Amino acid sequence: MPHYSPERKEAILQKMAPPHSLTVAELAGQEGISTATLYNWRKAARERGAVLPSNSATPEKWSSEEKFRIVLETAPMTEAELGEYCRKHGLYPEQIEAWKTACMGANAQSDEQARRNRKAATTEKKRVKKLESELRRKEKALAETAALLTLSKKAEAIWGPKDEDE
Repeated sequence: MPHYSPERKEAILQKMAPPHSLTVAELAGQEGISTATLYNWRKAARERGAVLPSNSATPEKWSSEEKFRIVLETAPMTEAELGEYCRKHGLYPEQIEAWKTACMGANAQSDEQARRNRKAATTEKKRVKKLESELRRKEKALAETAALLTLSKKAEAIWGPKDEDE
């Protein structure tokens, strides 16, 4: 198994990052390194906080986690720093702003969704309670009917069939 220098690994990871945004398969073909090795390097780089797109070269198709990481990285930046960051990573400031808005809106949607879920759960609990009550009532009626039927059969066995003529 070949050993790669940290400089070479970093250079290859830079090719995965924007603006190059080469896929793992493309890099494997160019560099002659197995895809498994490249996936492991990318995973380790992500754990260190690097922004490396998962399976798409276009930023709009990046995962939510990758977009959120970029929003966090760029939040404290000035406009000039943001412009430099965008040029370096092949992004547009408008994209980052849209992702930021989406991240902020997601929390509000989450609160609204949680409120709807609580209301639906309460409604379902009431419905279940009502159905259980109705089931208990019907079980009691069935038990009473079964008891009456049993008693009528015993009475018939003791005194004989009931005559309708009498």
